[in-house]
Formats: sequence, C-alpha cells, structure tokens
Amino acid sequence: MTRAFALLLAVLVVALAACSNPEPKPSSEPVPGPTPTVQRTPIGELPAIDVDAVLAHTKVLSSDQFEGRGPGTNGEELTISYLVDQFKKMGAKPGNADGTFTQKVPLVGITPSPAPLVLRKDDVELGLAWRDDVVAWTKHVAESASLDDSELVFVGYGVVAPEFNWDDYKGVDVSGKTLVMLVNDPPVAEEGNPSELDPKVFGGKAMTYYGRWTYKYEIGAEKHAAGVLLIHETGAAGYPFDVVQSKVSEQFDLVTPDKNMGRVSIEGWITLDQGRKLAELAGTNFDDLRRQAASRDFKPVPLGVTASMTIKNKLRTINSQNVLAKVDGRDPVLRGEYVIYTAHWDHLGVGAAVDGDTIYNGAKDNAVGTAGLLEIARAFTKLPQPPKRTTLFLSVTAEEQGLLGSQYYAVAPAYPLAKTLANINMDGLNVNGRTRDLTLVGYGASDLDDYARDAAGEQGRVIRPDPEPEKGFYYRSDHFNFAKMGVPALDPDEGIEFVGKPDDYGQKVRDHYTSYDYHKPSDIVRPDWDMTGAREDLQVLFAVGYRVAEADKYPEWKPGNEFKAIREAQLRQRP
Repeated sequence: MTRAFALLLAVLVVALAACSNPEPKPSSEPVPGPTPTVQRTPIGELPAIDVDAVLAHTKVLSSDQFEGRGPGTNGEELTISYLVDQFKKMGAKPGNADGTFTQKVPLVGITPSPAPLVLRKDDVELGLAWRDDVVAWTKHVAESASLDDSELVFVGYGVVAPEFNWDDYKGVDVSGKTLVMLVNDPPVAEEGNPSELDPKVFGGKAMTYYGRWTYKYEIGAEKHAAGVLLIHETGAAGYPFDVVQSKVSEQFDLVTPDKNMGRVSIEGWITLDQGRKLAELAGTNFDDLRRQAASRDFKPVPLGVTASMTIKNKLRTINSQNVLAKVDGRDPVLRGEYVIYTAHWDHLGVGAAVDGDTIYNGAKDNAVGTAGLLEIARAFTKLPQPPKRTTLFLSVTAEEQGLLGSQYYAVAPAYPLAKTLANINMDGLNVNGRTRDLTLVGYGASDLDDYARDAAGEQGRVIRPDPEPEKGFYYRSDHFNFAKMGVPALDPDEGIEFVGKPDDYGQKVRDHYTSYDYHKPSDIVRPDWDMTGAREDLQVLFAVGYRVAEADKYPEWKPGNEFKAIREAQLRQRP
C-alpha cells in the first residue's frame, strides 16, 4: 500500500465514521440571514444560460449510443471524451491539479450470481426468489459470500442515536447474526398529538441520515453482524421495489486495502410481502413488530428463524473517471480558493429489459444536470472578467453506485477542502416549465440558501423547502459528500408551483417520474420537455456561485447544523 493510498483510506474511514452517527438536521423553520457583503452584479446582467444547448447536450449524453453511461463501459469512454471536448471548446482549463481534465477513481465491480434466500424455523422452510422477493449483494472483494443458518434478529429501525436517547440494540450482542431492519427513521409521535411526528426527534417528517439504507448497512458492520436485510416499503424508502431490483446487476465500490471485508457478508432487501411472511414464520405479526419499533423501549427481537444464502461474484477492477475543468479566479491571492459545481455523469448502463428496452438512458438522471454543468461553465467563460476566486466544474462518476465519485474527490481533493467555499450540486433539472418557486433540499442549512433566496427574488420567485423531506434527498446526492466533510453544500430541486398549471401539477409530475421513469429505460428526452424553468433555475445557480466567488467571507453553516463543528475545525487548521 502506498503512503498516499494509506492516507486516503484513513481519511475515508474517519469520514464514514463521522457520518454513521450524525446529529439530525434541524427541522424548525430556517432563520433568514443577511447575505455576506458582495459587489452584486444583477442576475439579469450576467451572461444568459443557453438552454437550447442544455437540451442538445442532454440528447447526446442520453442517446442509445452512450449505452446508459455505466462506469467502466464504452459508454463511460464516450461520455468522458464528450465532456472533455466540450470544456476544451469553451476555453475552460484542465481542472485537476496535475494539469489534466480527469481524476482516476479506482473501483471494483462486483456482479452477484442469482441466489435464493432460504429462511427456516424448525422443519418449516420459506424460500425467497432472487430479484422478485429478495435483492442482495456483497461488497466483499471475494469469489463468494454466505450466510449459513445465520440467526435472524429484528432490530427495529437499527438506529443508535445518543442525542435522542435512542438505541435499538440495548447492549444486545448481535455479532455474527443477520439483522432485519425497517427503512427510514423511527416515527416518534409528538407528545399530546399522536397523529403528528415530533419535529424534535429524527427531524419529524423529514428523514435524517439514520433513515438511509446506507446507514443501516454501516451500523450492521459496526455491530459485527453477518448480514443486514431491509424490509422494503415504498413510502418509507421513497421509491418502489423495482428501483431496488436494478441492483441485481454489477455494483461498484471504492477499492480499499482490506477488500471491504469489514462490511457485513450479505447486504440486501426483501419485499414487504416477504417481510410479513417472515414475521408469520417467526410466530408474530409484522404490524406488531413495526409498532414496537417506534418506541424508545424497543429491544431486539430474536425471531427463531435462520437464513442461508450463498452469493458468488464476478469481479473486475477499473479506473473510472471524474471530469474536472476550471475557470481561474482573477485575484492573484484568492484564485487559490474554490467554488465547486457538481453533477454526476453516470447512470445505470445496460440492464434488465423493460418493455423490450435494455438501455437505461438516464436523461433526467442525470444527463440534463451534466448538461447544465457544461452551460454554467460556458457562462463563466463569457464573463467580462472572472470572479475573484476559481470556479471548478466537477462531473463525477458512480453516483448511482453510492456517490462514489464525489466520495473519492472529497477524501482525495484536487484542491484543499479548507479552501473550498461551497459546493453547488445539480442532480436533475426542471423540464416541465417555469415555476414561481425554487426548492432547496435541506433548506435552512447554510448561508448558500440566502444567496439562492436573493437571486431567485430578483426573478420575482421564492425559495421553498423540500416538499418530500421524508424521502431523505439531502443524503442521496453528491453534495452530501462535501457536506459531511464540512463544506457548505447547496442541493437545489425544481419548484412545485408551476406557472399556468393546477396547484397539484408539481406533485403529480414528481410522482409520475418516480413511479414510471426513475431508474428505468423510459427516462428519456421527451418532445414535451419545456426548458424555460431550467433556464431560470440555472441562472440562479450561476448567480449563487459567482457571488460566493466574489464575497468578502466564506459562507457558513447555520447554527445547530450537524456539519458546522466539522467546518469550524477544518477552517481552524487551514494554513
């Protein structure tokens, strides 16, 4: 192991440990703050964003020729070549510190073989069919991984949250056992109002990181479990089971020296129907178990059931790539400080056929966001003079594999994170027309929200919080890797109040996309896309980055935010 890689691993371990038990984000209404002093160019005087070009890029990147932009495929090579070519043509400079436009990201691809999950109690056996009933994998870089009559223990939501006096384990040793968990956070009722969730505990309606499936697997590894099985519920997870089913194909992870052997042997999901059958096999009732799990008094429930499963792996290691370009700042001193825009270029590649189509084109997720990144970069190159600080445009790989490209950059940054003022992320864009509002996921987190509020206000628009906080979107895109390392991060989403449309149009659009197009081959550019809303949103994001790069101080996390202490410690250690 090289010294550089050892350092990378150490930082990565610290970062993951730091986020495995985070403080929840405040759920109270954010307190508006003044925007830091900046010589403000009105948003209407900044170079315009060319959304015709955004649409043209999107059509190319989401075309069948690019084969769904899977990491390690010919689709990746075409994508990287296209992005680098576009950055060169617009006059942006190579963004990596080594003078290139790319950063290698070492990944291991693991393709599991179909395998049933067999549950047994005494002489009764319940078999769960691969993909239909159970989706599972191993992150171990090994030829196989197994559960061999592993005892099942129901651990509720699987959460350890000292700040809420919450421990789903109560000191019970679950090492070597397979943990069965519910998704999302424990739903704690407000005192005196049992029909409402307590906003002071696990964010109320809003999902915290404790509710994310990634946390569930992390805590399972921390408890030295043999496996973790999550019971899928569409409402609690935020997506239907067929989204989980996409994970039966090759999955990637960052290459680590221990070959990921510190993780549980088997990670997986089972359907709600099979979760109910498991409870019946154990001689109990699923709804009763779920009700018990919502209490602080909950204790692990041994189910008296064993699980057996053997997954054989096909392995390959690759160097995928992040793409980086920059526009240098004009100030000789401050050009060593950075504002970073991100958008992930990857999607799911070629997968299981849906209505005869095997190419998961990923037009909205996230060809259009990548296209927006290109055109914001082009707008920066058209400024009469660049801002004081340097602007970095980072298109990352393997977001769909667990935010791996941004995770790698966050622990092996081209430029110090202590000198990175902000991250502005684009994961999808509004393709349905103009809105009177702009959604900020995690609204109230940092000063970046104030920048966005001011810029949108110049358009006669308002900022709104996430209309679906229960789905935990703040923890599901690339900005999160910057946030958990301390860098203030903005996660914008399309508004919900569409101009000239019924009040419920915005929610219907979101629900339709989630149900019918998200992570499916049907996520393609459609003739009825209306990019006028994307133009206004991109103009706001352009103004935010430009003004942060011109400001007299760094943006800060709001008081009470879980990342504030990390950032303050980071800045104190800055040279």
